[in-house]
Amino acid sequence: MRAAVVTSFGGPEAVEIGEVALPEPGARQVRIRVTAAAVNPVDAGVRAGVFGGAGKRLGLGWDVAGVVDAVGVASGWNVGDEVVALAYGTAKDLGTHADQVVVDADAVAVAPRSVDAAHAASLPLNALTAAQALDRLALEPGQSLLVTGAAGAVGGYAVQLASRLGVRVIGLAREDDEEFVRSLGAERFVTDGVAPGSVDAVLDAAILGADALEWVRDGGVFLGVIPGAQPASVRGVRTGAVEVAADGARLAELVALVDEGVLTTRVAGTYALDEAVKAHARLAEGGLRGRLVLVP
Repeated sequence: MRAAVVTSFGGPEAVEIGEVALPEPGARQVRIRVTAAAVNPVDAGVRAGVFGGAGKRLGLGWDVAGVVDAVGVASGWNVGDEVVALAYGTAKDLGTHADQVVVDADAVAVAPRSVDAAHAASLPLNALTAAQALDRLALEPGQSLLVTGAAGAVGGYAVQLASRLGVRVIGLAREDDEEFVRSLGAERFVTDGVAPGSVDAVLDAAILGADALEWVRDGGVFLGVIPGAQPASVRGVRTGAVEVAADGARLAELVALVDEGVLTTRVAGTYALDEAVKAHARLAEGGLRGRLVLVP
């Protein structure tokens, strides 16, 4: 089969499309024939060597929408099932940017019925990150949450999920994004932040760091999206960062919210697998609203 891999670090041109052996599922695993797979900033990080792995073949791609075409023992899935899944890992030898991918069975959920495969593929990594971040923030209805990068993939899902829980959401994004961010459920919209110490929590999807920490009240919570990169605690503010975990059951809940119209999936463009270099180049340009998706 074909797969997008990196064998030496660099820019978009470091992405290679090569022929690799077809992977076989083990016990409690399934193989998915890839219909669509999102391209995320973490893929650019793997490509650039941010996570290490020099001298190894590194596979790209975390999100997948597709059809189960082989199952291992006790997988609980059937050949022909239409699914989505998260293939976690910055140092895996094969990812979802391929014709087929093997994932653990408990990372898989039935695909949404209301959107196409490209939109479904934009869900697992970013929506799970947002949902698991909100779990860690543990805010009560009526408390305030400022989401930086509120028009982005993780930020957008966080705004929708938090507002659904009754949290008072303030969305920070570019001026042109105000209408969109408010449509997601943000009670307030800002472009330059808020008064110091005025919110109960910040989810820093835009990676502003210490600047965003200043907006949290004494004893509040700050959560980043890059493990280990969060600022040190000050004024009793609890700081941390979410590290996404594959969770098929939670992903199924998020799929249900897509089908109910609660979560909005967004695709900025699609590329053939053989055009993965072009997709990485477009990602590097920035300014995207929605995910780029490879469609093998």
